[in-house]
Amino acid sequence: QVAAASGHTVVLVDQSDEILKKSTKGIEESLKRVTKKKFADKPEAGAEFIEKTLKNLTTSTDAVTVVHSTDLVIEAIVENQEIKNELFKRLDKFAPEHTIFASNTSSLQITQLANSTTRQDRFGGLHFFNPVPMMKLVEVIKTPMTSQKTFESLMDFSKAVGKSPVSCKDTPGFIVNRLLVPYMMEAVRLLERGDASKEDIDVAMKLGAGYPMGPFELLDYVGLDTSKYIIDGWHSLEPNNPLFAPSPLLNKLVEEKKLGKKTGEGFYKYK
Repeated sequence: QVAAASGHTVVLVDQSDEILKKSTKGIEESLKRVTKKKFADKPEAGAEFIEKTLKNLTTSTDAVTVVHSTDLVIEAIVENQEIKNELFKRLDKFAPEHTIFASNTSSLQITQLANSTTRQDRFGGLHFFNPVPMMKLVEVIKTPMTSQKTFESLMDFSKAVGKSPVSCKDTPGFIVNRLLVPYMMEAVRLLERGDASKEDIDVAMKLGAGYPMGPFELLDYVGLDTSKYIIDGWHSLEPNNPLFAPSPLLNKLVEEKKLGKKTGEGFYKYK
């Protein structure tokens, strides 16, 4: 959406036409919300903006044919190393030589993904934040093999879609999640020890640190399974790092399929 709205030609690829129809509808709804604010007193200009943006956007279920005429590929599929590697390996064979590959992963090593291709110098991380139309940040990740030209292209693209890029080496969690995930885990440990209730911890962080959400509200919003997946991955990389120690309470909730907002219950219950 943000790429199409900033004048780029975008092809959205997914597994089925049904998913793509749903995605396009979601983008349309999101654009309507944006134009309500952006063109509050100019409804005609708003309608024109939506039409123009949607013209820049087409869909496909066949990544291989699309990649032939692409300058930049941004992968945002399931957080699974093998599945991502498989996709990149396949696309690497068909993409033009100049095409840059980027992953939107929040927790996997960009270097390992780059190693599944023959274009390690044209590979980097572009980590956008949810909801992307609202959040200004993009983390641009440079591996030891990413060329300066590629890195600069990724920074320029981030600015061209209206974002504020920050740069980081290929380290677990990059900047935001490296600080945020251990913070959320520390909140869970505080609760596990019985030092404070989840409600009081949430109120304390909102009113004392000015955070828009408390750590338990945030965990439920992100998804407890996602948080567990990240911490488990980091723990296997650095088993002696106390910041990455797994949590019995988090594991128990995930086992009980209480995954947060999306399942109606996590640390809190949702109607």
